[in-house]
Amino acid sequence: MAKSLSREAILLAVLAAALLGGCASRTPAPVIERAGVPAKGPTPAAAPIKAGDYHTVKKGDTLYSIALEHGQFYRDVAAWNNIDNPNVIKVGQLLRIAPPEGVAVVKPIVAPASVETRSLVTGGLANTDTLKREPKGGKQPYTEQAMAALQKPDEPRLQPPAALVKVEPGPAEPVVGNASDWAWPSGGKVITAYVEGGSKGVDIEGKIGDPVLAAEAGKVTYAGSGIRGYGNLLIIQHANSLSSVYAHNSRLIAKEGQQVSKGQKIAELGDSDADQAKLHFEIRRQGKPLDPIKLLPPR
Repeated sequence: MAKSLSREAILLAVLAAALLGGCASRTPAPVIERAGVPAKGPTPAAAPIKAGDYHTVKKGDTLYSIALEHGQFYRDVAAWNNIDNPNVIKVGQLLRIAPPEGVAVVKPIVAPASVETRSLVTGGLANTDTLKREPKGGKQPYTEQAMAALQKPDEPRLQPPAALVKVEPGPAEPVVGNASDWAWPSGGKVITAYVEGGSKGVDIEGKIGDPVLAAEAGKVTYAGSGIRGYGNLLIIQHANSLSSVYAHNSRLIAKEGQQVSKGQKIAELGDSDADQAKLHFEIRRQGKPLDPIKLLPPR
């Protein structure tokens, strides 16, 4: 019995050793790190960043001031950067200040060229200020032959259509406008002139409560006090990528998004964020300041 048990024990030990040896000789299954495995095919290249399309936020910047400097509507800049609160941006943040590809920016509409319809006399072309039949040539010396020729009836000619539509091409779009397009926003005298690289506009003297008028027709794209140094501020967008800026007001009358006409009262002069009562007035083209005196009519 003891011998039998010892044989069984030996057989079990041998079997267990064989099984363990077989398991140890097997190659372990490979472990794949899924997170680090690149996708099949080439990795798509990141879209190149154009320097002029972005602005890095600096200390003191606001979304409103960035939009003004680059000639954009602050709500557009917020949308291009998925910003819900325009008052919250961070120093060092890279902001898109040009529309992404495929996104159109709506600009003020310029009136199309006029189409003029002129009626003509049947049987011959009539003399008008813009269309002359006679004289056919230069002056001729008096002779009997010349006089006889002038007294002959006109030779038959082809009948013109009863009406002729004449399209007058519109004038080329002005680069910055001209003095006839603009009006003075306030009646006071200029106390600070425009200086390139210095003062971005002119300061116009006045009393608190004096009317501030729209210098040209357009749409109010900003009404508030979010730009340091400008106080209560209005910005109006005009045609030809021009905008006008009205700062230091005591009260804003026009509202954001409102269409205003030239000469319309939009605010009241004040001294907000200024050392005295005055209107600071700027004209900008795509964000770049221009000398307002060159566009305003002489007075």
